[in-house]
Amino acid sequence: MSATLALSSAGRRTPDMLRAIALPITLLVAWQLWAMTLPDDTRAPSPASVVAAFVRLCASGNLPISLAQSFGRVLVGFAIGLVLGVSLGTLMGASRAVRRNIEPIIESFRPIAPMAVLPIAILWFGTGTPAGLSIVGYAAFFPMLLSTAQGVSRTDRNLVQAARTMGVSRFRILAKVIVPAALPSILLGARLGMGVAWTAIIAAELAVGAKSGGGSSGGIGQMMFIFYSYSIDMNGIVVCMIVVGVVALFIDRLFRIAERHLIPWRQ
Repeated sequence: MSATLALSSAGRRTPDMLRAIALPITLLVAWQLWAMTLPDDTRAPSPASVVAAFVRLCASGNLPISLAQSFGRVLVGFAIGLVLGVSLGTLMGASRAVRRNIEPIIESFRPIAPMAVLPIAILWFGTGTPAGLSIVGYAAFFPMLLSTAQGVSRTDRNLVQAARTMGVSRFRILAKVIVPAALPSILLGARLGMGVAWTAIIAAELAVGAKSGGGSSGGIGQMMFIFYSYSIDMNGIVVCMIVVGVVALFIDRLFRIAERHLIPWRQ
């Protein structure tokens, strides 16, 4: 009986998978056919040439190294934004006085895009990794802060009051009642913050590469700048774009898995 159900479920999933991949395959075939109609000396990329460029960049080690540099900066900068955003967001959500005094400052800086802060970051930290880390931390900070503050402020006050009645200390109330209740909002803020951070590091590396004339700061964003400004390698640019998108999708899936394990009651 169980085998029959498993086969039936697999049979239902197969058409869904075929429908999911039908459109991408159709677009790739159309793209390749269009590219074959162009002159041989054209710079327009095609699926075949993009795959060849991907293999070449992986074999040379340039793509893995650049991707590792960018991802390492994102992780460190995101960790900085996470610690600051969750800490301050918890204070703002738990204390009306803190929120009343800090919220105007936060709302004044929040509309400023990370790229608008990049010139100051370059002047302060140069064109190396510290500038990228500051931009990533800045980008991830605000989603983490707002989501955490919202989650903490929405904690059921009856639970907090019950814990106080039982003589539980404020620290234990925070750790055992408030943070678990706000965990869905915190994870949502982390997911949004990581997405913004990944976008910010690519843009920052592009801008830093332009500022330093190619420079040596590395990263997949600077690789895209070099392909654009020096070698005019359209296939390499498309490879970088695809890799950036795939990594973003992978990161998002990891956060979804973390949500299922850390807050199973939300499923």
